[in-house]
Amino acid sequence: MKNGFFEGKKGIVFTGALVGILAVLLVQAGSPQNMGMCIACFIRDIAGALGLHQAAVVQYVRPEIIGIVLGASLMALGRREFGAKGGSSPLTRFVLGFFVMIGALMFLGCPLRMILRLGGGDLNALFGLAGFVTGIIIGIFFLNRGFNLKRNYKLPKLEGYLFPLLMIGLFVLLIARPAFLYFSTKGPGSLHPAIWISLGAGLLVGLLAQRTRLCMAGGIRDLILFKDTYLLSGFLAIFVFVTFGNLFFDTYKVGLLEQPIAHADGLWNFLGMILVGWGSILLGGCPLRQLVLSGEGNTDAVMAFLGMLVGAAFAHNFALASSAAGPAANGKIAVLIGLVIVALIAYCNTEGLKIAKEGEVKVEAN
Repeated sequence: MKNGFFEGKKGIVFTGALVGILAVLLVQAGSPQNMGMCIACFIRDIAGALGLHQAAVVQYVRPEIIGIVLGASLMALGRREFGAKGGSSPLTRFVLGFFVMIGALMFLGCPLRMILRLGGGDLNALFGLAGFVTGIIIGIFFLNRGFNLKRNYKLPKLEGYLFPLLMIGLFVLLIARPAFLYFSTKGPGSLHPAIWISLGAGLLVGLLAQRTRLCMAGGIRDLILFKDTYLLSGFLAIFVFVTFGNLFFDTYKVGLLEQPIAHADGLWNFLGMILVGWGSILLGGCPLRQLVLSGEGNTDAVMAFLGMLVGAAFAHNFALASSAAGPAANGKIAVLIGLVIVALIAYCNTEGLKIAKEGEVKVEAN
C-alpha cells in the first residue's frame, strides 16, 4: 500500500524488532546460543544434510532458510513483484557467493549473526563488524568507479519458480527423513527448534525482509553513499531487541573469551568479514538479501546461494572453517586467496579503472 506502514522507517524498524525477537525465541526453543538466525551457518548445515560435507556436528535441513525463500516468494507474488530474471554474470556471482561463505565461516557467522553475537555480549563480533565495514568501503570504491556485473534479462516464468519449488521439495525431504539425508546427533546441527516453529519464523522473516528490503550490507552502503539510515535502522532494531531479549532470559554474556560458537582471534575475524562485506557489496546484498531475491525469481541470486552452498561444503571438506579453538591454517590461506580473487573480479568489472589504465598506457606510448 502506497505510503503505508512499511513504506517508511517504522516498517523496517518493526521488521528488525521482530527478527530480533524471533532470533532470541528460537534460541529458547532449541537453536544454539547467538545463532537464532544465521544465514551462513544454516546454509552450511543444509550442505551437510545433503551429504556435501561430512562434518557430523553441522548437518541439518534448516527450515528457516526454506521459510525465508518461500516467505519472500509469497510477498513478491502478492505485491506483483515476482519476476523471473537472470543472466548477469552468473558464474562470477557463484564465485563471489563461494568466497562470501569462506569469509563467513572464518568469522563463524553471517552479517546477521554478527549482530546477534553483539546482542549477546560477544565482543569478538566488533572485530567482525570493523572488517565488514572495511569490506563495504572497499566495495564502494569500485562502485563509485563503475563496477557492474552487467544487466540481467527477463526469463521464462518457470526459471523464477524453480528455486522456491526446490525449497518446497527440500522441506518434504526434511519431513520424510530419507536415509540419504544426514542429521547431526551432537553439536550445533543437533540443536534446533521444532520444524514448524523454525519454518514459521523463516516465513515471517522472508515476508517482511522482502517488503522492507532488509540488508545489512546495503544499510552500511547507503549510509556511506547517501547518508540514508533506512536499511541500517532495521539492523539497529535487531541489535536492541536481541540485547534486551538476552538480558531478559539471562543469556547475555559480555566478553571476548568462551563465547558460544566463536573464537577470539581478532585479526582473522576482521579479515574474514572484509571478504564477506566486499563480496556482498559486489553481489548487491548480504546473504539474507540473496535469499530474498532468490525467492522473488532472481536466478542471479540463486547462483550466489549455490556458491555459498558449495563454499560451505568446500570449507568443511578441506578444513577451512574455524572452530571455537580458532581459525584453521587452511582457512587463513583460503581467505587471503579469496581477497585476491574478489579484487580481480572487482577490477575486471570496473570500467572506470580499466579506462584510466588504458589512458596511462597511451600516454606512455606517446
